Amino acid sequence: MTPSERPTLVLASASPRRLDLLRQVGLSPDQICAADLDEAPLKGETPRRHAVRLAIAKAAAVAQSHPAAFVLAADTVVAAGRRILPKAENETQVRACLTLLSGRSHRVYTALAVHAPDGRRAERLVETRVTFKRLGADELAAYLSSGEGLGKAGGYAIQGRAGGFVTQLQGSYPSVVGLPLYESLCLLRGLGYPAA
Repeated sequence: MTPSERPTLVLASASPRRLDLLRQVGLSPDQICAADLDEAPLKGETPRRHAVRLAIAKAAAVAQSHPAAFVLAADTVVAAGRRILPKAENETQVRACLTLLSGRSHRVYTALAVHAPDGRRAERLVETRVTFKRLGADELAAYLSSGEGLGKAGGYAIQGRAGGFVTQLQGSYPSVVGLPLYESLCLLRGLGYPAA
């Protein structure tokens, strides 16, 4: 199949990490179109349901403006028990998240949703368990000063300095970064996209 015959692929995310991950497995989206949604959890919503709901909503919103394309959307949620941690907007939130995660295990849920041009849809949820070492005051201060946790779910980016906090990971590393690659390829292929 020549590039001109390949169907259009739209990544429904502005995350540079998700784009880098897709390129890592040889997929370059034709367009990037982030959905503008309210991402606040609904009352009583579990982390799993929250991630799945948002991924489906993002894919559906972008598919409306790109009906002839395959649309891939994802949403990543960091959870301590049933508590959904925020995308840290400031240093205070980063500190609160890391203090909570220090010395314990938490779960990272990344939900995927794919819309096909023929209207079919598929979704999948990937759960990864991550354990952090107990963080010392100096380590926490250094991480806060790096600014890496800003804008990140749970206040950290595993592909950066926070990778040094991880003592154990059970599941998918790329899912914690923001896009589980094996599952993304499976969903795309299953709906007919020629993913290598």
